[in-house]
Amino acid sequence: MLQLSAYPQETVVREADLVHFGDVVDVDVVGSFEFDWRGKLSPEGFLDGLNTYGDPVYGLCRSDSDIAAAVASSLSKMLRDPKVIVRIVDSSNRAIVTLDGAVRSPTRFQLRREVRLRELLVLSGGIGDDASGEIQLFRPPHLNCFDIKNDEAQKSDKVADADAGGTPLTTFKISDLLRGKTDANPEIRSGDLITVLRAKPIYIIGGVNDPRPILSGSGLTLSRAIAMAGGLSKEADKRMVTIYRRDGDSSAFIEANLEKIAAKQDDDPLLKPFDIVEVGQRNKAKRKIAPVLENSRRSAPATLPLRIIE
Repeated sequence: MLQLSAYPQETVVREADLVHFGDVVDVDVVGSFEFDWRGKLSPEGFLDGLNTYGDPVYGLCRSDSDIAAAVASSLSKMLRDPKVIVRIVDSSNRAIVTLDGAVRSPTRFQLRREVRLRELLVLSGGIGDDASGEIQLFRPPHLNCFDIKNDEAQKSDKVADADAGGTPLTTFKISDLLRGKTDANPEIRSGDLITVLRAKPIYIIGGVNDPRPILSGSGLTLSRAIAMAGGLSKEADKRMVTIYRRDGDSSAFIEANLEKIAAKQDDDPLLKPFDIVEVGQRNKAKRKIAPVLENSRRSAPATLPLRIIE
C-alpha cells in the first residue's frame, strides 16, 4: 500500500517583496488609530518614527509579515493580543537599474519583480552593432535585499555579492549569453549598473573608397580592414601604407606594402584598437606626423528613459 507523507514547505519570499530603502510602509494596528503609522526607513534601517514605546523595529529587507510580527510583539506590552497589518504602499523610490553602452535604446529600469539580464537587453532594443562582445555589471553594496534569499539561489548566481566582500564588477561574454549559458544571464538587482562595452575603433583613411572608423576585432589584419573600408580607390598607392600606432606615451609608425602582402612576400600585419591606417595616394606627399582625428563617439543623453518592470 502506497503511503504519502506531507512535509511542511518553507515559504519563499521574493526579494522584490521585501522592504527596501525608499519604500513607503504602512502599519495598521487593527482597532487602534493611536499606533497606526506610515513612513520610510531611517538610514539605519528602522521604521523611522514608529511609536512602540520600546525598542525600534528594524524593517530593512524584511517581509511585511515579519515586520508585522515584530510590531505586534513590541505592542503586546501595552495592548492585548494586537493585530497588525503591514503593507508596502509605494516602492517607486528604490534604486534604479541602468543599462547603457552598445544597446539600441539605453534605459533605466525600476524593478518590482525578478528579472534577468537577457530580458533587460531585449527591452532595450537589443545589442548594438558596435558591441565589443562583453558586458560589464557593477553592483554597488547595500542597494538590494538579495542576500536574504536561500543559499541555492545565491549559488546559482555568478555575480559576486559586494555586501559579502566580493568584487562589485563582473564581466560576461555576449557569446555565452547567446548560447544560453545560465552563468551569463544573472538575476539583476536594484542599483545594478550594466554596460554593454563598445568595440574600440580602427581608423582607415587615405586611398580607400569609404574612409571611416571600423570596429576592432580579434585577428583583424590590414588587408581585411582595407576591404571593410570599401577597398582601394583609383588613386591609391598600394606600396605606401602607414599604420600609426599609439603605445603608451610613444608613437610607432609601421610601413606596409600591399603588393608584397598579396604576393605572400610580407606578412599581413594585425591591427590594434585605435590604430590609424593611411593608404597612400598618387601625387600626394607622405605625411610626416600622425593625423589627428575627431572623436565622433556619441555622447550619452543626460537622462535615460525610465521603464518599470512589474
